[in-house]
Amino acid sequence: MLDSLYPFISKFFIFYLPLLFSLCVHEWAHARVALIKGDTLAQMQGRLSLNPAMHADLIGTIILPLLSIFTGLPVFGWAKPVPVNIYALKDPKRDMFWIALAGPLSNFCLAFIAAILLIFLYGMLQYVALTSWMVLIATTEIFIYLNLLLGFFNLIPLHPLDGGKVLARFLPASWNWYIEQNQYYLSFVLIGLFIFGGFKYLALPVHWMSTYMIASAKWAAYLF
Repeated sequence: MLDSLYPFISKFFIFYLPLLFSLCVHEWAHARVALIKGDTLAQMQGRLSLNPAMHADLIGTIILPLLSIFTGLPVFGWAKPVPVNIYALKDPKRDMFWIALAGPLSNFCLAFIAAILLIFLYGMLQYVALTSWMVLIATTEIFIYLNLLLGFFNLIPLHPLDGGKVLARFLPASWNWYIEQNQYYLSFVLIGLFIFGGFKYLALPVHWMSTYMIASAKWAAYLF
C-alpha cells in the first residue's frame, strides 16, 4: 500500500510544498508593500503572514494542485488575492503599481535565492553522494522553475492578474475604469489562452531562464 502511494508522497514534498511556500511569499509581499504604502487592511485580516491557512484558496491552493499530483498533470495553483483599500493609499495609481509588482518580484527573488543555494548543493556532491541529497537538488531546481512560472504568469497584462494592475499605471483613468468593470469577462480570455495553448509561449522564457540559472549554478559550483 505504502509503495503504491510513494510517487504521490514524493510529489507532495517535491512539487506541492514548494508551490505552497511560493504562493504564501507572493501574497505576503503584496500585503507587506501595501502596509508600507499606508494600507493596513491586509495586515488587519491576517494576510501579512507566511501561514498557508491565511492565504489558501480552496480550489487554487488545495484541490487543483493536489488533483494535478494525482493525475500527473503539471502542478500549478493560486492563493486568495490580498485585499487593498485604495482609499488608504496616498497615490493609488502609483502605489497599486508597486503593490501589484511586489508579488511577481518576490517569486523572481525566491528563484534567485534558490539558484544561489543550488551552487552549494552541487558543490557538496563530491562529499555527499546520498539519494536524499539528489532529491534536495531536484526539489531546488523545481522550486526555481515554479517561481519563474508564477512570476511570469502573474505579469500577464490582464485583469485579475498582477500584470493587469501593473499595466494600469501607464493607462488613462478612463481605460482603467472600463477594464476594472469588465474583469469578469477578461478572465475568460485567460481561460481561452489556456484552452488553445497560448500558455506554451509563457513556458519559453520560463524554460530558458530556469535552464540558464541551473546551468550557471553548476558552473559556479565547479569553479568553487
